[in-house]
Amino acid sequence: MRNSLYSKCFKLIVVTVLFVSYQVSAQQIAKPEVPKEKTIGYVTMIAQNGTLVSFIENTLANHGLPKFLRNLAMIESGFNKNAISSARAGGLWQFTVGHASTYGLSAQNRFDVYKSTQIAAQSLKDLYGKYGNWIAVVAAYNCGEGAVDKAMRKARSNRYDQYYTYLPAETIGHVHKFMVACAATDEFSRLRADYKMSAFKDTREKNSAPQKYIDPALVSTTINNAFDLAIICQEMAIDRSDLNKWNPDLLKELGERSEASLCLPVDMMPDFLLLKSMILSKSLNNNAI
Repeated sequence: MRNSLYSKCFKLIVVTVLFVSYQVSAQQIAKPEVPKEKTIGYVTMIAQNGTLVSFIENTLANHGLPKFLRNLAMIESGFNKNAISSARAGGLWQFTVGHASTYGLSAQNRFDVYKSTQIAAQSLKDLYGKYGNWIAVVAAYNCGEGAVDKAMRKARSNRYDQYYTYLPAETIGHVHKFMVACAATDEFSRLRADYKMSAFKDTREKNSAPQKYIDPALVSTTINNAFDLAIICQEMAIDRSDLNKWNPDLLKELGERSEASLCLPVDMMPDFLLLKSMILSKSLNNNAI
């Protein structure tokens, strides 16, 4: 009887270990081989664009994003703010007109380094909130969320190693190019660690909580409870009644979680992102009085 119990326990342990091992191995992505000349090329490009790279990295950090995402701008445009692709994507971050308009960025402002970088950071943050790992984010940034979602449905998996074959060839190449760039800048281990951790992120709260409806004419960004809503209205020339209409649960969410999504019309969001630091500074000064 005791031997039988031990045998069952042993089998359970073995099955559990094998399952966990499979989950971890399934979340592995192989580090690409990077020719020495490719590494030198990427590192040199970053060094030659030092001021721009510092601005990009600081903007990413201010949005809580990893600095290695600067490599996305590098492979998108070679840090050329005037770059235009054959698909008519333009600027440092290679926004299409449609993608840019979603965030209230005009076609011309795609070539504005400051405005386009602020919007790129918000777009990447939004994609990460949806997909939970940077590999999927880079894929979606290239071919669109619809194509990634479709690939996941076909593969019945949200793991890149299983759904990538359903993505466009250009996107597969783009993701590989990003991984090569991260390997060249000695940041691939961070990218891989993020991918592995995505298998263990707890999504129960996300799945159980009812999805918040957001008017398609609005876009969102994250703020914390240090922001004074009155100052937001003042600096943005917004009536408080309109802000409340766009954000009926904002005060409640800020009180409960100390941060929340601020929704604004698409044409107002670029202005808010430009003024965000100044609004926060004024809010902090006002709260200190």
